Amino acid sequence: MIRPLMGVTTLCLILSAPLASAEPADPAAVTRQAFELRRFPAAEARQAVAADAGSIFAINNHAIGRYDKETGAPILGWEGAEGGPFIHLNSGIVLDGRLYSAHSNYPALPQQSSLEWFDPETLGHLGSVSFGQSVGSFVWADRHDGYWWLGFVHYAGRGSPPDRGPEWSQLVKADDEFRTLESFAFPPALIDAFHGYSASGGAWGPDGRLYVTGHDEPRLYALSLPVAGSELVWEETIAIPAEGQGFAWDPEEPWVIYTLERSRQEIVVSRIPH
Repeated sequence: MIRPLMGVTTLCLILSAPLASAEPADPAAVTRQAFELRRFPAAEARQAVAADAGSIFAINNHAIGRYDKETGAPILGWEGAEGGPFIHLNSGIVLDGRLYSAHSNYPALPQQSSLEWFDPETLGHLGSVSFGQSVGSFVWADRHDGYWWLGFVHYAGRGSPPDRGPEWSQLVKADDEFRTLESFAFPPALIDAFHGYSASGGAWGPDGRLYVTGHDEPRLYALSLPVAGSELVWEETIAIPAEGQGFAWDPEEPWVIYTLERSRQEIVVSRIPH
């Protein structure tokens, strides 16, 4: 007769006991600190920043500035007419020779949104797609895994309907014709961390996770899609040397990130350790 080895059985029980009682890590705890590489002034650095191989684009409500990526020297500027169709440009991304920017009529109601695109060389306006009276104020867009990912937000009070607060913000997954395929809610704990605002910037990171910023906090939040249900999973918090708002990853240097400090109208270039 073969008898079980009691010592091995006991050892297995001892090793497995702590795993059963382990608590998940607090996603609000800062796990990494981005370190600043350089910063430079940009008059348009109020809403967002975008980047391509050689330039950085600072975005304001109806103005865009193009700057040299390495030196920060201004190259070109564009400004929409006061009272014209451009009201509140927000986060941008450069894709396939186009500079895309989220746009809304914030803080007017009802909320109306569109995606606008420009020539990154000349900053001339090339086209637009309207979302009409939408599910929130459109603040950022990205491409990932063959789809568009669109951030629609609500703030507490100004710019949102009386019965809608930050908890109504959502991430929309859309096809190439901008038809909604799925939508996801932000975790309540992360909504609380936005302090009455919402995810003002968003982009998929080098590790395949979704990263978002708030409106004012010097934090970058890592999220993943849920296995089931509709709520995004908050996984990590990274400290960044800048305020929230729209940000951009460098298209050629993974983990180099461009953020802005709107109070000083500066673009901040940082690297996140990984």
